[in-house]
Amino acid sequence: MSRMPPFSSPLLLGFDSVEKTLERIGKGGDGYPPYNIERVRGGEPGADGDPGDFLRITLAVAGFQPDDLDVTTEENQLVIRGRQSEDREREFLYRGIAARQFQKCFLLADGMRILGAQLKNGLLFIDLAKPEPERVVKKIQIDVVE
Repeated sequence: MSRMPPFSSPLLLGFDSVEKTLERIGKGGDGYPPYNIERVRGGEPGADGDPGDFLRITLAVAGFQPDDLDVTTEENQLVIRGRQSEDREREFLYRGIAARQFQKCFLLADGMRILGAQLKNGLLFIDLAKPEPERVVKKIQIDVVE
């Protein structure tokens, strides 16, 4: 029995890129570093002065310094990379804390904005503004062809 792709319905037009993105996410990497995603209610006032809700991604990045971390947006993805530099002057008798690099990607919806990033007590906080969806109704003119 063959597997039917989720976006193969003739009623779903132009969703090819979404299907490819879902496949890529399904093959996602390891769970390092661990992270949380939460909705923060009534946070800092926005540009219009009105306190609103926002999303916060928290990554556990103990041992990383701000210079070891890189937070960027590439197209519609938030990409967080971490790379610790080796300190050759230190001699470890036992090393239980790994100094490994990582890359974590989050797919962002259209209109998402990065409000900022903070590193505090080994946790990297990234705040994102989620846009309010606007309802657009557009009348389509029907031309009469004879």
